Amino acid sequence: MPKFLIQATYTSEGTKGLLKDGASGRRAAVEQVVADQGGTVEAMYFAFGEDDTVIIIDLPDPVSMAAISLAVKASGALRTRATSLLTIEEIDEAARRQVAFRAPGKQ
Repeated sequence: MPKFLIQATYTSEGTKGLLKDGASGRRAAVEQVVADQGGTVEAMYFAFGEDDTVIIIDLPDPVSMAAISLAVKASGALRTRATSLLTIEEIDEAARRQVAFRAPGKQ
């Protein structure tokens, strides 16, 4: 199952919701939305700095990630970034594949 890293920053409205719901309430909400798309939450942490929360989730496919991302962003409560995570084995497989690529300006 594809794995994704979510990095999110709360807007002022989202922060008000976090203060009201608490961290455990937000985790429950994240687990529910991910489960509704057939996935699971591997880890969820709150952080200091540029990102307020960091989440690792497993989802059936990238379309599920896109659906969650669209719904979350439309709420206006968070600004998010999603990164597809690859296993060591997947990178090993990619490294074995032949790719014909010509850099710009090269013959």
